[in-house]
Amino acid sequence: MNNRERVSATLNHRQPDRIPYSIGFTQKMHARMAEYLGDPGFESKMGNCLTSLGCEPKGAWREVRPNVMRDQFGVEWDQGIDKDIGVVCNRVVSAGNVGDFPLPDPADPTRYAQIGAVAGEKGDRFVLVNLGFSLYERAWTMAGMETLLEALIDDKDFANTLFDRILGFNMGIIEKACSYDIDAMMFGDDWGSQAGLQMSPKLWREFIKPRIAKMYGYVRARGKFVFIHSCGKVDSVFPDLIECGLNVFNPFQPEVMDVYEIKDKFGRELSFFGGISTQKTLPYGTPAQVRDEVKRLIERVGKGGGLIASPAHSIPGDAKPENVAAMLEVLQNQ
Repeated sequence: MNNRERVSATLNHRQPDRIPYSIGFTQKMHARMAEYLGDPGFESKMGNCLTSLGCEPKGAWREVRPNVMRDQFGVEWDQGIDKDIGVVCNRVVSAGNVGDFPLPDPADPTRYAQIGAVAGEKGDRFVLVNLGFSLYERAWTMAGMETLLEALIDDKDFANTLFDRILGFNMGIIEKACSYDIDAMMFGDDWGSQAGLQMSPKLWREFIKPRIAKMYGYVRARGKFVFIHSCGKVDSVFPDLIECGLNVFNPFQPEVMDVYEIKDKFGRELSFFGGISTQKTLPYGTPAQVRDEVKRLIERVGKGGGLIASPAHSIPGDAKPENVAAMLEVLQNQ
């Protein structure tokens, strides 16, 4: 099998010739691995089975103050400590402007230049377009998390207007991206904490579910797979996500859910992308423990398809390089 066949098989719950995998790094960990391996270009040689593309326009980010980056929505991110994402340090949406604050142009052709080029010559690559912050996360970064969570209870008009405007923008992106020969779209929306949803399931179903159902439904109707990245313990809404048309759940964190139990319960309807511990095993385990965890994941969760093996997130800077190398050894030598 080539990579596209391998991923397509596993997402259709058929056993591939080997379990596909995809591994990402934070900037700090990438630099550490390059030094450890003596190869700055090591990532291109790992054999990742997914080709992930963004859909931000040219010039989406610009530095407005030292270590502060402004995104395409006007949100400012202090990256003084976290160079990969940062911390939101302004607010662009309020009750006074929620109905008419400016949004970026989803039709900007620079968003799709790379997608068009790769999709046109994708060969054996499984091509995934990542929308990024797709609803709840986009809303709270613009309005403030406290403001948004309070609005879910006491200012529903504000919350609904904000979500609907983001949804309209998203649909413009989704419609254009799905016009290309891609294989999947990935949505990012962290709904969880280590202990459960950040809001009640009732509120999630009121505000989030109907809107993601529209987005996922459009993608599925075009014959593409739907991925969601949502950190935290969110398995309480897995049945809802299946109903909305989800194919693949990421990051499948073993720290917050029993990955084997979840596979047994939902594995006929969902596939899983992740499963390797970034909070415990990669930073604190031994290479032997890493090998055992990865082999067990492949054998049990990967049985019958339904798994893209991966660390539960981009590998953080506190992971041990020798543990990352042990993980790669198992994945590359199935």
